[in-house]
Amino acid sequence: MSSDGRVLARDEVPTPSTTSQDALFEELVDLIGTVTKNRASYDICGVGCGGPMTPNGALVSPLNIPAWRSFPLSSKLEDALGVSVVIDNDAKALALGEAWYGAGRKLRNFLAMVVSTGVGGGLVVDGMLLDGASGNAGHIGHVIVEPEGAQCGCGAQGCLEAEASGPAIERRIGTKPSNADTSEKVRAGTMVGRAVASVVNLLNLEQVLIGGSVALGFGEHFLGAANRELAQRCQLEFSQGVRISTVGLGHDAPIVGAAALGFRSMEIAVSSSRSD
Repeated sequence: MSSDGRVLARDEVPTPSTTSQDALFEELVDLIGTVTKNRASYDICGVGCGGPMTPNGALVSPLNIPAWRSFPLSSKLEDALGVSVVIDNDAKALALGEAWYGAGRKLRNFLAMVVSTGVGGGLVVDGMLLDGASGNAGHIGHVIVEPEGAQCGCGAQGCLEAEASGPAIERRIGTKPSNADTSEKVRAGTMVGRAVASVVNLLNLEQVLIGGSVALGFGEHFLGAANRELAQRCQLEFSQGVRISTVGLGHDAPIVGAAALGFRSMEIAVSSSRSD
């Protein structure tokens, strides 16, 4: 990706259903090789990965990738690629990318979130991406939306991720999420709106940006339900009127976000509240 926000090449593969840490890593390295083949050399690799993780992805344990538990992703990638690697939570990277070239460019306080295989979020407050004590701030997927709900991979019960992620929906309906009917799309949106309302009321946010295969694939049924629930539960004067809208970068948002991590580490300006 170029420093002006253009995606120069892209490719994707399904996450292999393997229990082998090394097999999964080799698939990742092969994918990077495909994307970078026949292109100019690159100086840094930015990575957005599911969490939780230790700082800079030294050890990653994405809940929706059971093969990786305390996997040393940063050092393994640096050894394989021969360049510096910068890793952060994928949804935090999404927020950074939206602040850079997406729908968050003129916002100083917003949540960017993804509803897909997992549910994650990144928070920009006062123009700064929040990291938290161990770099794991923004895990909106583990806000409780149904106290007696489904068991989550994190060990808690009723998390948003256990109720509205792609795998959660598949378990509920017995088929892939793309076959969900209107009522299931509305239910998923309602769960998201419920979780978002707590964050908006807590942090006095201006807007919420949402992406991911479930959120974008479910369309207006999902988004309308999310905003109705948000409006019902945001009754404070400062939180009334906050809306959930789709990410400005669409399906490129995760890629731009990962690149933003790399450019920021090279001290190339990546920030919110741009004037252009």
